[in-house]
Amino acid sequence: MTVRDALNSAIDEEMSADPKVFVMGEEVGQYQGAYKITKGLLEKYGPERVYDTPITEAGFTGIGVGAAYAGLKPVVEFMTFNFSMQAIDHIINSAAKSNYMSAGQINVPIVFRGPNGAAAGVGAQHSQCYAAWYASVPGLKVLAPYSAEDARGLLKAAIRDPDPVVFLENELLYGESFPISEEALDSSFCLPIGKAKIEREGKDVTITTFSKMVGFALKAAEKLAEEGISAEVINLRSIRPLDRATINASVRKTSRLVTVEEGFPQHGVCAEICASVVEESFSYLDAPVERIAGADVPMPYAANLERLALPQ
Repeated sequence: MTVRDALNSAIDEEMSADPKVFVMGEEVGQYQGAYKITKGLLEKYGPERVYDTPITEAGFTGIGVGAAYAGLKPVVEFMTFNFSMQAIDHIINSAAKSNYMSAGQINVPIVFRGPNGAAAGVGAQHSQCYAAWYASVPGLKVLAPYSAEDARGLLKAAIRDPDPVVFLENELLYGESFPISEEALDSSFCLPIGKAKIEREGKDVTITTFSKMVGFALKAAEKLAEEGISAEVINLRSIRPLDRATINASVRKTSRLVTVEEGFPQHGVCAEICASVVEESFSYLDAPVERIAGADVPMPYAANLERLALPQ
């Protein structure tokens, strides 16, 4: 199953199961989504539940948050998460803070989803990773799937969650196919938020990463195995809450840590993981922790420079 089909089926099944779930965003209806994630949903559920919006992220995000206040469950699509900057006031000040500010009386069951991070030759303003941005905010949950199983299980969990969830997809993964179990194809399938997955077990070094970089890490682990080094690869799945227990348990076994992300190196997800390990498992380390991240520059447009700006 492709990641695109996994996301589409997850939304379809949750809309079928719960009439409060609806989709909104630019071109999600008649055009079936910029990346065809909402394919077939307008025909099946009609324009009242698959809502095409004007090109005004601040406007339709505010409408979505208001609908969530009223008890509906909006799935808000950004054509790219770079455009979420137009709506960040609603995401952070309206959605993320309302439960705390109301002493738990107001829930905001809304999902903000769309492609995040670098694509291919789309320039600095369309190539940014927002994982660290949103993961720093109390009140938000931040998920980043890698495989089709991740996409199905995590998106279902996000839609069912009573709190706002930022769901970071990757454009370059949409067409990727992954094996998927019968369990994951069941309409009741759901993955727990806040739980990482050990994609490959190892004993010599721990590699943590998320989204598209999981595939890179698994390939790197194969090359390390050829040199007699056994690498454990952890697919974070959930950026906030972060599964610190799984990460630290792995480091205490391997005594080494390499963190990988395509976002900026300063104040990133890698930095948070390194801090957690130093705080909780320092005495188990046999070597300094290592961060591998994107270059500390806006993403270049030229293909040769873009390659140099991302982890290899």
